[in-house]
Amino acid sequence: MDINLLFKIAAIGILVAVLHQVLVRAGREDQAMMTTLAGLVIVLSMVIQEISSLFNSVRTLFNL
Repeated sequence: MDINLLFKIAAIGILVAVLHQVLVRAGREDQAMMTTLAGLVIVLSMVIQEISSLFNSVRTLFNL
């Protein structure tokens, strides 16, 4: 695992939090929720790729 992944996740989290606050203050709660969900999906896809890579490494390590 690379430290850059953590920085990317943190940057996405900060960006989504700022966008969420701006949209809520503007009275657009629906768009704020969609922005939050989109950020969550992006981060989950990044994490799932890393977990898949981990499982493939374990599979090759134990010759499964």
